[in-house]
Amino acid sequence: MKEIIAGLSAAVLFAACGAGPQQVTAENEVLTDGIRFAESVLCDSGRLIVTSFGTDELNPLNTEGRGYVLSFEDSTSEVLIPADGMLSGPKGTLLRDGRLYVADVGKLVIYDLTADPLTARVIPMPAGEVFVNDLAADIRTRTLYVTVTNTGNIYALDMADPALPADSSALTLYANVPGANGILVHDGRMYVASYPADGVTTPRNVIYVLDDLGQPEPRQLISHAGQYDGLAIDGDRLYFTSWTSPKLGYVDLTQGTVTTIPEADSISGPARIAIEDGVLYIPDLPASRVIEHRLR
Repeated sequence: MKEIIAGLSAAVLFAACGAGPQQVTAENEVLTDGIRFAESVLCDSGRLIVTSFGTDELNPLNTEGRGYVLSFEDSTSEVLIPADGMLSGPKGTLLRDGRLYVADVGKLVIYDLTADPLTARVIPMPAGEVFVNDLAADIRTRTLYVTVTNTGNIYALDMADPALPADSSALTLYANVPGANGILVHDGRMYVASYPADGVTTPRNVIYVLDDLGQPEPRQLISHAGQYDGLAIDGDRLYFTSWTSPKLGYVDLTQGTVTTIPEADSISGPARIAIEDGVLYIPDLPASRVIEHRLR
């Protein structure tokens, strides 16, 4: 179902550099149909793919096997990946060449959406790599990147290999960013949001950028510590979510300034975001909903 809320409407955006306020006047719609703890969204040419835990209580590291994936067109959802015991805490997703890659607890699951019946391949993570969180791809090299929040490790996977081994040998350790959570690859750079796995925010929990994918050397993009989760690009703006204030904002990648959206602090737990056609989709994980926020 879809409803209208005014929680983010007429939001005033305050730039860190002291620029004047801008008005965002569109009302915001909310998706709830079929959602039980939505952790991530993925835009696919008018379709919205939403992961859900399906559990009775919110636990991102549960192993109950009740996770599923929904597909929204307008306000109504359909089950894309059923709760068949394969997924437990599905988080970041990525769609390439008819395959849906899903980050889940301790593993990466790859679904062939072109197969009938649906088929899945499981690639277990190395020992100790439990909080598997988000996915991004470098389409030039067909490399998939996978973040693990509890260790901060980022792994690389060759998406072009048709015979990926069904074990962790398919993964190569690529880089380490403290609390690596949301990840994005854009214009030859990698952006990584840092989230403290133990819930204790430190000065290291910021947003990082790796300027050269061939030589991964993380540097801090912003200095404000938080519990950063989702990342999405719209033009020169890198949007982010955080579980601490400010919960929503963006970095101007040309000016280096940070703009926050104070009204978004009413969101209980903004997770993995996506942008399409001027609409920012924000999963509110604890509230089992996705907020559609029009940017312009």
